[in-house]
Amino acid sequence: MIYAIISGLLFGLFFAFVGAGLNLLFGVLKLVNLAHGDLVVVGGYLAYEVSVKLGINPMLAVPLGVIPAFVLGVGLYYGTVPRLSRAEDTETTSLVLFFGVSMIIEALATILFGNNLVSLSPLTFGPAVQLFGQSLPSYWLVAGGITIPALVIFYLYLYRSQFGTATRAVMVNSDEAATSGINVRRISAIAFGVGTVFAVASGPLALFMLGGISPGTGIDLTLTAFTVIVIGSLGNPVGTVIGGLLYGLVLSFVQTYLSSWAAAVPYVLMLAVLLIKPSGILGKRVRNA
Repeated sequence: MIYAIISGLLFGLFFAFVGAGLNLLFGVLKLVNLAHGDLVVVGGYLAYEVSVKLGINPMLAVPLGVIPAFVLGVGLYYGTVPRLSRAEDTETTSLVLFFGVSMIIEALATILFGNNLVSLSPLTFGPAVQLFGQSLPSYWLVAGGITIPALVIFYLYLYRSQFGTATRAVMVNSDEAATSGINVRRISAIAFGVGTVFAVASGPLALFMLGGISPGTGIDLTLTAFTVIVIGSLGNPVGTVIGGLLYGLVLSFVQTYLSSWAAAVPYVLMLAVLLIKPSGILGKRVRNA
């Protein structure tokens, strides 16, 4: 029981970390980035290369990748999103476009790294750690030590900074935000950059939390991230933490006591939340933001 709770919370934080950027983009742009999981894979491969070829700790890829990931996100925004606004059906066009981006990233990853799963030794961060009488992989605690401060910084960015205030204004109503003098395009570009940073920074953690990555891992991660943000509430990045923790706990208990049902957890949990509260757990808060 204790083991299932601890693992559920730590994996939940990881899933929240993966989903936070996707939900930020949806809140600001009302678009679902189907390439989000593939960006996580990009971060994972970068960490793998840093570790294997340079012989340094793969987690150094997290701080080292922040600026390049932000620049990549801003570039993706200006290269795609402004053109989408001229489409007759923006939502459908965006899904097709980002699906194409996802396929391109997956194809490039396959060419460069092959289809095989790549992973690093779980002993990279040392032997198992004893906590509450349970033997836990050290990388679980390392992942928690990274995701918790990162999510706190994300909260401070949204609720304690000038850019965050402008971002939340755009989330509520972009037209009203524009009339009040907010540069919606610039705020949207920054949000896309921040969302990409979270995706790429999740990659090194995915190498350990998922047991490795492959070019096809991106699709699964996008589905998981989407499930998490639907549970918490679409358009509410803070709700992603609640969704991630709930998802992680349920998945952990199902894997422990009903392992044959584990694959169905994302879909059953998402459907249950949608039936009980279609707006998500924190949906009401979004509407009143």
